[in-house]
Amino acid sequence: MSDDVNLLDSELDADLRATVRSYLAGRCDPAEVVKAYDGDSSLTADLWKGLSADLGLAGLLIPESHGGAGASARETAVVLEELGRAVAPVPFLTSAVVATSVLLAAPTEAGSTLLGGLAAGERTAALALPLPATSASPLQPGETEIRSVAGAVEADTLLVPVATAAGVEVRAVPAAQAEITPVSSLDMTRRLADVRLDPAAGEVVVAAEDGEKAVRAGLLAGAALMASEQVGVAQWCLTTTLEYLKVRRQFGRIVGGYQALKHRLADLYTSVEGAGAAARYAAGALALGDPEESEIATRVAAAYCGDLAVTAAEEAVQLHGGIGMTWEHPAHLYLKRAKADQIAYGLPGLHRDRLGALVNI
Repeated sequence: MSDDVNLLDSELDADLRATVRSYLAGRCDPAEVVKAYDGDSSLTADLWKGLSADLGLAGLLIPESHGGAGASARETAVVLEELGRAVAPVPFLTSAVVATSVLLAAPTEAGSTLLGGLAAGERTAALALPLPATSASPLQPGETEIRSVAGAVEADTLLVPVATAAGVEVRAVPAAQAEITPVSSLDMTRRLADVRLDPAAGEVVVAAEDGEKAVRAGLLAGAALMASEQVGVAQWCLTTTLEYLKVRRQFGRIVGGYQALKHRLADLYTSVEGAGAAARYAAGALALGDPEESEIATRVAAAYCGDLAVTAAEEAVQLHGGIGMTWEHPAHLYLKRAKADQIAYGLPGLHRDRLGALVNI
């Protein structure tokens, strides 16, 4: 474990957290979020415009030389924690983290131009890989369809890995030149779509000799920083459940006074705190740029936080009793996000297998 990774919030982190939380508190009402399941995505456009352009969060990972904020994965993790806490239906992870990380690995001149547009909040991109996304999986010659792509619905640019004789090049294909068909999915706050396109319609943004490495970098960043989103989901579930059990009365007494429930909440609290430490270390290791350490930390965080978020959401639904089973209560939004996140960049078992190979066990 690196001694250079600080697991505590800096003053900058605290200010950023407060800003994002305050912004979402007034604009991301669960009663509006749930409308996504009826096909109403109007909240997404407004929220994303505010977060990406007005607050400038889309360019956090992008260097100042490309018009970005020049921040690191640490600050990006703070934002994702708050987005998870609000189960915000925005393409921050798919565009500002995964797609951006692919471009940052080795951009061509066209890639640098696209980074400038992403940093300004004028463009939104998505890496065109099917979920669960665990490897480069480039389009082979003659292939034109990619199923279950996250972020494609909101993107104006699709980053498409394409197999060539020289390797895997990444092409930026305008979404307007692709056929994007939204599909029903478990978590409609992060919509999936089937995509049909001609990769030749795009321009090369990562050259073939660097493409596979760049895609892997994007997927690693996605897995590492999704852990912070999962922590945010778990924190909301714990806090909301605790507050509910302090006021819910049953058989003439406060439900939270029962010892069995106290034990469950204590176990959940310690697990959430542990997940927070794992996620922050993964983000910190990614920020330091040590490839081996960041991959080990990512596998640990992805395996632990993926399971923990689902457990926290299940506990929230159950401990809220009957109201937790209703459509009107937002607990189901968090359970769906937690379960969808758990599989997005590989199940916890896959990360444990890869971790074992990394540490030779």
